[in-house]
Amino acid sequence: MGKRRRVKERRRRPAVLGGLLAVAVAGAGFGAYALYGGAAGGGRTVATAASAGKDRAPARTGPLSAAEVATAARTFLSAWQQGRVADAAASTDDASAARALLTGYAEDAHVGQLTLTAGAPAGDSVPFAVAGTVAYPGAGSKPLAYRSSLTVVRRSGDGAPVVDWHASVVHPDLRDGDTLATGESGIPPVKALDRHGGEITAAKYPSLGTVLDGLREKYGKKAGGRAGVELRVVRGPASKAKKLSDKTLLELSKGTPGTVRTTLSPVYQAAAEQQVAKWSKASVVMVRASTGEILAVANSGHGFNVGFQGMLAPGSTMKIVTSSMLIEKNLGSADRRHPCPKTFTYGGWKFHNDDYFEIRHGTLKASFARSCNTAFISQAPKLGNGDLTRQAQQVFGLSMNNWSVGVPTFDGSVPVQSAAQMAASLIGQGGVRMNPLNMASVSATVQSGVFHQPYLVPPSVDGRKLATASRTMSAATVGQLREMMRFTAAYGTAAVAMRGLGPRAGAKTGSAEVGGQEKPDGWFTAFRGDLAAAGVVQAGGHGGDTAGPIVASLLRMGG
Repeated sequence: MGKRRRVKERRRRPAVLGGLLAVAVAGAGFGAYALYGGAAGGGRTVATAASAGKDRAPARTGPLSAAEVATAARTFLSAWQQGRVADAAASTDDASAARALLTGYAEDAHVGQLTLTAGAPAGDSVPFAVAGTVAYPGAGSKPLAYRSSLTVVRRSGDGAPVVDWHASVVHPDLRDGDTLATGESGIPPVKALDRHGGEITAAKYPSLGTVLDGLREKYGKKAGGRAGVELRVVRGPASKAKKLSDKTLLELSKGTPGTVRTTLSPVYQAAAEQQVAKWSKASVVMVRASTGEILAVANSGHGFNVGFQGMLAPGSTMKIVTSSMLIEKNLGSADRRHPCPKTFTYGGWKFHNDDYFEIRHGTLKASFARSCNTAFISQAPKLGNGDLTRQAQQVFGLSMNNWSVGVPTFDGSVPVQSAAQMAASLIGQGGVRMNPLNMASVSATVQSGVFHQPYLVPPSVDGRKLATASRTMSAATVGQLREMMRFTAAYGTAAVAMRGLGPRAGAKTGSAEVGGQEKPDGWFTAFRGDLAAAGVVQAGGHGGDTAGPIVASLLRMGG
């Protein structure tokens, strides 16, 4: 290699890209970078690391500088705005995936006249606003505006700063593998009604956006409507595996909606929305215990329905299911002496109670009310690996993936496990996964004495068959479970939240440890009269202090 020429630094004038002026506000870094125009055309291509010369400098390492973040973001946004898809894709860490989605953005989603405006960076992330026009033959055009963000990382190999590619860069509602498309939807829109005939909209009930998407996907063609032309998210295989529905982003021409009546209560739904809004990651579901009708579902985050589709460890609320099993196997009884030591070792793991408490000469009811872990772990040596799985399936209708609610749901998972993981599952850890819908159903099963599959759309609408449990608990077992939950509501860990709800109300708290979280997920499930509800506040702390007030407030409305 010959001698390298020394390049002198010099002040740069604003760069002119293809006849478009790129402006960076002085002193603000990339904080107010704006791009004007939008048509692809002549002009030089901004060089990227992928198109650099053959001589390679040493790979760059270490934290990204503000200048590197600004340059990488500007390069990507400039190329995308100007329609130079290959250049935009080359400035990411996954050029193939980026090229495909950015090409589809123009050709399949029919988005043009694009303007991208970046905001102030936050570390390695840069937010930006998108403004464009969606046009489709025969349907006219409409403006499109939304906000997204990108993150800059060092590329593997040479360490060059590039955009960390994910589909959400293009639109925040996209997940990797999803695409955007504009055209006749194929699925007519639906007008969803509550149990009293009032219209349900996402504007009125923000939590129900995903529910409305699910209702349209299942009932759009059955409800008698006519499809319109729209820009929508088309879910890919990974999203479909998670039961995510396609999502409408913009209507160019309205279709004629069909009507679908649901079981939702406008009063409880409005109250649920208000309660979860107090937390950043809260969800709650309420059902009618005697029928399984879903009266409310609300999530503080609106992009994913944790209430119906969450897959979270339920912590000690799972002790309801475990207790039913111990009682049926004569390994415990509400008022019979039951061990609650400070610790118990099984499968090589040493389990302990919160603050290492113990209950001497206590009962199963006392251990349940105070949420003693070792009272349940200590019974693991007497149980088979599949015992809890069978109890959850046969009595509570869980973990069989056969609920037919009317929209996509996750129906709980209680896998067969062994050794320490089996023991952990007894207290709602290990591989056990639930959501508020599942745990509301558990309380409803205790209160009614029989499993009623929860449903949002009455089965009479489409003649579908609801899931059933293969057996019911004996009256004696049901009676003990109710007694234990009522004792917990009156004198145990749920007492503060349930104060004033009367002696017939029952509850169970839970705190589920999650790796990487400073605080556990807080769970709470309860019943009162013919109502049952459950909630979770992720990373919130103890369930009695977090999810408890949310659930109790809804039950209190039941009179």
